[in-house]
Amino acid sequence: MATLNVFVYGSLLADDIVRALLKRVPLSNPAILHNYHRFSIKGRVYPAILPIENKRVNGKVLLDITVPELNILDAFEDFEYEKTTVDVSLMDSSKTLQAETYVWVNKNDPDLYGEWNFEEWEVLHKGDFLKMTMGFSEEMGLPESKTRVATYESFYTQEEKKFKP
Repeated sequence: MATLNVFVYGSLLADDIVRALLKRVPLSNPAILHNYHRFSIKGRVYPAILPIENKRVNGKVLLDITVPELNILDAFEDFEYEKTTVDVSLMDSSKTLQAETYVWVNKNDPDLYGEWNFEEWEVLHKGDFLKMTMGFSEEMGLPESKTRVATYESFYTQEEKKFKP
């Protein structure tokens, strides 16, 4: 069966999020994507990458992803991202691997800023993001299932309401 490699750089760096979507944690290797930058996005807790010369994004390559698993990741990344084939450098060797990754569609998005930080995300947002991801994953096979963006927006709107007096 054909498998692919997928370079991840945001919420999918967390094994819990990957497990919620794929029902397993694939083998992975730390990797670098050259000539890209990882941005924070205003109003979102997940990042975006865009090609920018002389920048680099640290992440990891999920190995041996099956086509059905890739379809799940495609649905999770939704219309905000475009799947792109890239070359990544493995950190533990000088090997270069070809991998799929998800690049932000809106190249001129005014909501992109700064640099997204995984460690900060883990502390501040991972718990809620995992709950949202589990809800998305459970609903995915249902006929009335929402897109990931719609799931995200409705989940985070409900979370905000909880904290408003």
